[in-house]
Amino acid sequence: MSILVFDSGIGGLSVLREARVLMPQKKYVYVADNAAFPYGDWDEAPLKARMIDLFGKLIERFDPEIMVIACNTASTLGIAALREAYPDKTFVGTVPAIKPAAERTRSGLVSVLATPGTVKRQYTRQLIEEYGTSCEIRLVGSTRLAALAETYLRGGFTDEAAVAEEIAPCFYEHDGKRTDIVVLACTHYPFLVNRMRKMAPWPVDWIDTSEAIARRAASLAEVVKDEAGEKPHRDEALFTGDPVDAGTRNLLLGFGLRVL
Repeated sequence: MSILVFDSGIGGLSVLREARVLMPQKKYVYVADNAAFPYGDWDEAPLKARMIDLFGKLIERFDPEIMVIACNTASTLGIAALREAYPDKTFVGTVPAIKPAAERTRSGLVSVLATPGTVKRQYTRQLIEEYGTSCEIRLVGSTRLAALAETYLRGGFTDEAAVAEEIAPCFYEHDGKRTDIVVLACTHYPFLVNRMRKMAPWPVDWIDTSEAIARRAASLAEVVKDEAGEKPHRDEALFTGDPVDAGTRNLLLGFGLRVL
């Protein structure tokens, strides 16, 4: 059985990369709902309905062992509805790493860099109320970073000035202290983290949840006894939107994915 990794675009490849390290013999199906990208622009009701319908088709086609929702917006909005709609299936979600950030900060000033959809979700506010009351947490909704990451992944270029503009609200000072942690609450963002470090006004700890998501999936997956042999299958990628362009196809090939 396969592990399905789902995102609105290609940002979830950051989670796929970590999952392969932990479970190298597993077969992976990467699904990008690029026809609806970006999810952060959607209203809750239509996006939730779309996800339930789409996952019904994916389950029928691939019958995955585990489905990893490698998207903060999709997880905070729809994972409860997906679990209710498909109770016999295992879903692993992605949520902002507010708890570890609150535990790690020294200055007490933390920023959560996310899509507007994740910022406005009540689920995110509940995480702050539960884990972040010991520090000051600023939610920063970026409208462009996910698209900038997609452009970078496909062509190796990004507008550094635009990156600097998008991350600027994360950096603030209060009572002589500065932001010391920025949570990357979108799976696209780790691909731009080197550019973010370069454009940041001062050093911070950037928290990426990709490895933690992969560890959670691995804890739920069936153990593959022969982890040492050659992988007996090729991983696949499925896009819901327009035909995959040459740049994206080359990127996917670099990740060892055959485009369906």
